[in-house]
Amino acid sequence: MQMHILWIEDETKLLHECKAYLEAAEGYKVTGAASYAEALPVLAGDKPDLLIVDWMLPGGTTGLDICKRNAREWQLPVIMVTAKGDEFDKVLALEIGADDYLTKPFGLRELSARIKAVMRRAGAGGVREERSGEAPIRRGPLVIDGLRMEVKLDGRPVDLTRTEFQLLAKLAAQPGRAFTRLQLMDEALGDSFAGYERTLDSHIRNIRRKLGDDPAEPRFILTVYGIGYKFAEGA
Repeated sequence: MQMHILWIEDETKLLHECKAYLEAAEGYKVTGAASYAEALPVLAGDKPDLLIVDWMLPGGTTGLDICKRNAREWQLPVIMVTAKGDEFDKVLALEIGADDYLTKPFGLRELSARIKAVMRRAGAGGVREERSGEAPIRRGPLVIDGLRMEVKLDGRPVDLTRTEFQLLAKLAAQPGRAFTRLQLMDEALGDSFAGYERTLDSHIRNIRRKLGDDPAEPRFILTVYGIGYKFAEGA
C-alpha cells in the first residue's frame, strides 16, 4: 500500500525537490500544499498517512496551529520543518504534538530516515497497526485505551498529544518501575531525540497538569530523583 504524505510548505523549490526525491526513491505519494487553506480539502477527503508541516506559513495559520488541530481531530503523525534551530522551539513543537522535527537545511537521506522512523513508531511499514484484543490499561480512575488512543479520568476524556499518550501508557503499563529520561524519550520519540531527554520534563509537566495532578504530591506519575519517572503503584 502506497504511503501518502501531505506536505504543507510555501517554499516551492524545497517542496518540489523533496517531493521528486521521495516519490522516485521511496515510492511515496506526496501531495503539496502552499498553505493551510490548500491543505484542508486533502485532510477532509482521503486523509494522508503523514503530515509534514512548515513552521511559518502564509495566511495567518502557522505550523504550530496545524499541529494543535491535528492533535484534536486528525491524530496523524507529524514532522515539523523550520529554519528555527533553537532547542526551545524544538521542545515547543514536541509539546504541542509534533512527532519529529527537521531544521532547514537538511539532507534528503535524513528526511527519508526521519519519515521511516516516525512511521515505524506510528505503525510498522508506514501503515498504522490495528492491535485487536489489546485491553485498556486501568489504573484506579484512569483508563488508557491504546486501540482508540484515548485516556479517561473518572469517565471524562483527557486530551493528550500523541507523545504524551505514549509516555503515559509506557509508565502505566509497569507501575513501580523506574524509567530513565532516555528510556522514555526513546519510547515516545525514537533515537532521533535521544540527545534531548531533558525535554521529557516538559511532557511530564503537561501530563500532570491535564490529569489534575499536584506536582508536589502526584497521584500518578512520580519523580525518581537522579533517574527519571515511574507510575505510582496502587494508583
